[in-house]
Amino acid sequence: MLRFGTAGLRGPIQDGPDGMNVDTVAQATAGLADWLRERCLGGGLVAVGRDARYGSADFAATTAEVLAAAGFSVLTLPGPLPTPLVPFAVRELGAVAGVQITASHNPATDNGYKVFLDRGAQLIAPADSEIEARIEAVRAPVPRADPAAGVHDPRIVSALGHEPGAEIVRRYLARVAELPDAIGGPGARADIRIALTPLHGVGGATAVTALEAAGFTDVHVVPEQFEPDPDFPTVAFPNPEEPGATDLLLALAERVGADVALALDPDADRCAVGIRGSASWRMLRGDETGVLLGDCVLRTAPPESLVATTIVSSRLLSKLAPARGARYAETLTGFKWLARAGDGLVYAYEEAIGHCVDPAVVRDKDGISAAVLTADLVSRLKAAGRTLADELDDYALEFGLHATDQVSLRLADIDAAAAVVDRLRTAPPGEIADEPVKYTDQLQVRGRMRTDALIFESGGARVVIRPSGTEPKLKCYLEVVEPVTDRTALSAARSAARQRLSALRQFCEQL
Repeated sequence: MLRFGTAGLRGPIQDGPDGMNVDTVAQATAGLADWLRERCLGGGLVAVGRDARYGSADFAATTAEVLAAAGFSVLTLPGPLPTPLVPFAVRELGAVAGVQITASHNPATDNGYKVFLDRGAQLIAPADSEIEARIEAVRAPVPRADPAAGVHDPRIVSALGHEPGAEIVRRYLARVAELPDAIGGPGARADIRIALTPLHGVGGATAVTALEAAGFTDVHVVPEQFEPDPDFPTVAFPNPEEPGATDLLLALAERVGADVALALDPDADRCAVGIRGSASWRMLRGDETGVLLGDCVLRTAPPESLVATTIVSSRLLSKLAPARGARYAETLTGFKWLARAGDGLVYAYEEAIGHCVDPAVVRDKDGISAAVLTADLVSRLKAAGRTLADELDDYALEFGLHATDQVSLRLADIDAAAAVVDRLRTAPPGEIADEPVKYTDQLQVRGRMRTDALIFESGGARVVIRPSGTEPKLKCYLEVVEPVTDRTALSAARSAARQRLSALRQFCEQL
């Protein structure tokens, strides 16, 4: 059967217990309901949302019907919508759980079942294994409520109106529209032009509405990718990080003379940013966007606020935070850990283009709010005659040039990726790319930082190797740091960083 992995279930749409289908979803929901009742949460509210993939509508309906039959109140969101609306609804309404039917950026053949608990945060151990045990104990047939009778509790309707799902969407958009003032604060802004793609996912209409509500009305979209399409016909993989996925977006940005390009992943919980480079447009790495948005948040955050990222991300945020009077935390990969980084959290990001700019409201990554805050930052910089590239240059001068890269090796299955890590663990290299390295096995680290990852470090280079938790991939995260004395040294530093990263890539590609 499918196992609970990152936040829930994810797998191919197919019959049987090892696939995503109505029976699997019904059994998973019955197990989740049993687990909630065991914790005296029976009869509570559960928010249910979905994306536009094949099967998502049926899976969401099944989830709602099983929960209603188990005695829970259910709030179903109106149609295919971005994932962040579910954790928002959980926190906004004090729900006991939330379920989003989505496979995020997985191939078109997949779907998934994502669970939010704890005021809208993703589930963590031991809840995942406990829920999985309850799922395994479920025996068919699973009771389901009559869909013709409706699944909404009258209390929800009285609190939110006759269209409670639409009211939650309205509240979410109102909050996102406030972020430029709430986080950016007062200051001059210039009109900007935005190029946007949701990559055939569900974020297009919501993102345009949110941007317009925040005052950014000059938005140009990639027409071939704007409407939700479960076949994802224009991309090999529906992930902004994949080579070629944002080609249409960058071509549009060049054509319309945009100030910034924004790409959402299919369930719109992640946001990638494109800028005009010296010769052409390019997509920023997640670490670059991460420090830009982190600095933006910290400029108006209270002293001693907390920012966080993960063990595979750039070290730059760890240097910027104390320079801005903030605290810094580092967690394992995934927002289930970042959302719990500590008290006073005002911003968290992971290098895989996931950004949480408003953790007091959405305790998870949110591509819509990240897009709005990015637009506001670009607008403020333009009013001052500056760009995102100028900001990145300033960070290099202040903290050294931090250049990152990633090698993602697609393998036959998840076990093959784990086998490579085990081989390196048994015989770790003493040097990488002709540089001696220190070796840390994260499985040997005590406490919450224990995970199946290997870290190799030299004076100014770092390689983190781990198997993916959701796909049959081996992931290698690379970073080099080059000192920069003044602006005239930037070009030479970038050239040196590219050469060192290339050598690290060669090592990883031969694994």
